[in-house]
Amino acid sequence: MAIKKVFVVGAGLMGGGITQISATAGYQVTMRDIAQEPLDKAMKEIERSLGKFASKGKITEEQAKQAIKNITTTTEMSAAADADLVVEAVFEKIELKQDVFKQLDEVCKPECILASNTSAISITSIASVTKHPENVVGTHFFSPVPMMQLCEVIRGLQTSDETVAAVLDFAKAIGKETVVVQKDVAGFIANRVGLAMSCVAIKLVEAGVATPEDIDKTMKLGFGHRMGPLETSDMTGIDILMNAMKAIYNETQDERYAPPEIMQRMVAAGLLGRKTGKGWYDYSTGEQVAYWKL
Repeated sequence: MAIKKVFVVGAGLMGGGITQISATAGYQVTMRDIAQEPLDKAMKEIERSLGKFASKGKITEEQAKQAIKNITTTTEMSAAADADLVVEAVFEKIELKQDVFKQLDEVCKPECILASNTSAISITSIASVTKHPENVVGTHFFSPVPMMQLCEVIRGLQTSDETVAAVLDFAKAIGKETVVVQKDVAGFIANRVGLAMSCVAIKLVEAGVATPEDIDKTMKLGFGHRMGPLETSDMTGIDILMNAMKAIYNETQDERYAPPEIMQRMVAAGLLGRKTGKGWYDYSTGEQVAYWKL
């Protein structure tokens, strides 16, 4: 199926990023949220980001302007009626995602592909509330979406080959490299591997073995990682990672994914990383500053 019109549910960091790269690639994109305020905020960020890409010569000024023209915003789910592809990018909670997919199932055309940007939740479980589970697929983008190259494409138990092929073509068209997760396991590939490492790193801090900066330095210089696990946690959002860990743990009961107590306390305190100005590092000055004392 040819994808021409894209509908993005959610105007947060991920939804705005998916909207931006899709519009830049020439797709007509409608971005939906429950209120106008987050939509306006997302559009300002998209304009800022496109301007930055243009100033660095990665796109032309004309491409940036055209991308903005390719985007419309709405608070109505019914606007998805003519979409060829819907990408859901709401909070990582299965009940919320299933509610969104129930609504989409009522308004979208039968052949529309419904994709979830979940990082850990079962695609089969999400698809179970729809009439066409063969059209439901996972598209796990990474943050920040305009910068990160990877997109995991995840099969649900009933996802068709045609759906996977169409989404792989779409991901290539918007400039992403893909991997296909052939079996719907919690956490897929990236988080199944990465969150186990993050848990170990957090427990080392919790036990007073090493500071976040020394753990990150070890992984960067010793293993060639571009970012350490705690820097990555701050960039992604400590709350986001904790919810992904819970999703894997709830399904597998594997203690490697049980969120450490210190992580739960940080989320309760609002120390979520870059977006709140402080997490494993302090960002209040605009720079990443080590502050953790053992």
